[in-house]
Amino acid sequence: MLLPTSIRRLNPIIKTSIAAILVFLSSSSLAQKTAQTTLKEVIHIDAIDWCPQICLDSNQPGYVIELVNKVFENTQYRLNIRIFPWSRAIRNVSTGKADALLSPAKSEAPNLLYPEQPVGYQQMCFFTLFKSNWSYDGISSLKGLQIGIAKDTSTEVLNNYVKDHSWQFQFQPYHERYVAQNIAKLEKNRIDSFLFTKNSTLYAIHQLHKQKYIKLAGCLSKAPIYMAFTPIANKQEKISIMMSVFDSNLAALKKTQYIKKLIASYHLPTESLL
Repeated sequence: MLLPTSIRRLNPIIKTSIAAILVFLSSSSLAQKTAQTTLKEVIHIDAIDWCPQICLDSNQPGYVIELVNKVFENTQYRLNIRIFPWSRAIRNVSTGKADALLSPAKSEAPNLLYPEQPVGYQQMCFFTLFKSNWSYDGISSLKGLQIGIAKDTSTEVLNNYVKDHSWQFQFQPYHERYVAQNIAKLEKNRIDSFLFTKNSTLYAIHQLHKQKYIKLAGCLSKAPIYMAFTPIANKQEKISIMMSVFDSNLAALKKTQYIKKLIASYHLPTESLL
């Protein structure tokens, strides 16, 4: 520790004493901050690798992750976020192995508890080979197609159609390779189109350098996505408080410019979160 000039000119014994006091105060302050962090209640959150919403990049962890961290900043909570395949993440929160899930539409995990404030919006869209002449134009346009789709995801207006025409859909678990695998299926003519969220698929297409080969071919309606909480009965008292803090702080954030700046940093349209 470099002491101020006025202190360095003092008697060596005095200097040593002052230096020891400063080190002690500095250590005490650090210890106090560590203790405060340790004493905070942990919210265990399960999520998926779903860039640009939720990413494995510490520099850009995803706009949903940044938003949730901001919501719980300076509160009695600290967040522990774990990444799992989507179906397992839903199951973990449903059974109380985790407190919250990022970030389902209500129809994807209807048994969970939902706060009033969504963390954003998702829009399911169809993607095809660039040379394809097909585009989505209502349910009738799906006749005769083979379509890739992720398990446990909501297609909103198509949910009943998917259920009644399951032979048209190739289901697979959602994980970080989902988009790449479905692009490969398109290129091998194993499917005619695949269905997934707009922002994530466009992001993945860019990362895979497939912009000249894969295109968007129509979208469904938008749906809000949430930080959803476990319904397990013995956790309801603490979950109720968490949800109240979440709604209050997110509502306050939406009155500032924070969210618009956050979305802009990921080069996404404002409607992704507002």
